[in-house]
Amino acid sequence: MPPTNQAAWLLEAGSPLQVRDAPMPAAGPGEIVVKNAAVAINPLDCHMQDSGVFVQEWPSIFGCDVAGEVYEVGPDVNSFKKGDRVIGHAINLVSGRPEDGAFALYTVIPANKAAILPESIPFTDGVVVPFALEAAICTLCLETPGSAMPGVSTPALGLPYPTLQHPAPALNKTLIVYGGSSSVGSMVTQIATASGIRVISVAGKHNFGFAKQCGAVEVFHHGDPDVIEKVAHAVTSTNNHTSEPGNEDEFIGIFDAISTPETYAANLAILARLEGGHLACVHPPPSLDDIPGNVNVKTGMIFAVNDVATAVWRDYVERALRGGRLQCLPRPRVVGKGLEAIQGALEVVRGGVSAAKIVVEL
Repeated sequence: MPPTNQAAWLLEAGSPLQVRDAPMPAAGPGEIVVKNAAVAINPLDCHMQDSGVFVQEWPSIFGCDVAGEVYEVGPDVNSFKKGDRVIGHAINLVSGRPEDGAFALYTVIPANKAAILPESIPFTDGVVVPFALEAAICTLCLETPGSAMPGVSTPALGLPYPTLQHPAPALNKTLIVYGGSSSVGSMVTQIATASGIRVISVAGKHNFGFAKQCGAVEVFHHGDPDVIEKVAHAVTSTNNHTSEPGNEDEFIGIFDAISTPETYAANLAILARLEGGHLACVHPPPSLDDIPGNVNVKTGMIFAVNDVATAVWRDYVERALRGGRLQCLPRPRVVGKGLEAIQGALEVVRGGVSAAKIVVEL
């Protein structure tokens, strides 16, 4: 008997998800269909449910992170076969198609946004990777600005892809990650470190060890009244780690994984002290009205779907997971099983999560 599909549908903005039947998806060119074993929840999912932002078609199936087995491959897909264990990034965010949303039993995933999940890694661990990985690559590796939303450009840091070398050859560049214990913040730390970038993290005091596990060389408490001065000093003193003249670190800027008025104020103060740099945000960036005219700050909001990530999905993810170079962090917190549990999982994320990613088994 052929399988049937169900999904957690969003019927209108601000309404709870409704579990109902859904059409069985088919894999087109360049696509695979994944039978989902686990899905993960991102803050973006809460915004989509609350306001309908990025929803193009009602009712909607959304969600970004899946892990499971390949059920079907498209006619031109040679990199996967039925039964393969995979993780994948669902792209309903840009396509608007219900079959491209993660919150279903079966989801269409672009083959260039999926990777084999090694047998040693449970689905509930692997599912924390996809959205955060692509967001990190979009943060770090875009060379020219694009559009995140009308009137808001993406950042263009133009940094190299991560390498499987361990340790990565040093680039003599320094990046601040504000919110280093968040899902995307910790992944940016991992990917930047694997690219040879020196990362300074800002996080809660109880998450210092986690931020360092992801690769941060120094971590500062966001609640420290002197955090601005301490972080700026850490950037300028990074030159002390090399004794070679002319090899001083270049300051890249700040990735703000929290992007609230409070974090923007701190980040702009740090950038003013360091005489400029990039400010890459997860929400629309702040006004620069209070920044001195001689301080060059380039802002942008990340948009976490872009073909810049294709090479990383193809050449890096499986091998890095297999070798431990890419860690499934933050650790999953499984809050339920079945499509009916997804609404509750969204509520958990709304309540705030630190150094963990909320996961539902299917």
